[in-house]
Amino acid sequence: MPEYEFRCLDCKRVVSLHLTIVEYESAAPTCPHCGGAHLRRKIGRVRMARSEESRLETLSDPSSWGDVDENDPQSMARMMRHMSQETGEEMGPEFDEAVDRMEAGESPDEVESSIPGLGGDEEDDF
Repeated sequence: MPEYEFRCLDCKRVVSLHLTIVEYESAAPTCPHCGGAHLRRKIGRVRMARSEESRLETLSDPSSWGDVDENDPQSMARMMRHMSQETGEEMGPEFDEAVDRMEAGESPDEVESSIPGLGGDEEDDF
């Protein structure tokens, strides 16, 4: 069922409502917070389906990474998050923790040494 976002003109809150197309076209939705009937539809984010090849092509072009400074943990974290979003894969809680800590300014070496198994053992590498 599609999700629609509205701004309630009575209480000024943004609300998300799940409505069928028939409900959206015929019903007058009400605000779940105040019960007001004065809702204005918000235009949400536009999503575009992309092929895996297109996403990987974007990652292979360093100019799409922005101004990455490999000596700045926050810059590296932004690039890592961008790469994760482009792949569309869930990277797991360790990745999220590492990126969050780098965004807070912690160095990649400090993060890697404090999260067991994050960097992998060199003897296990192929």
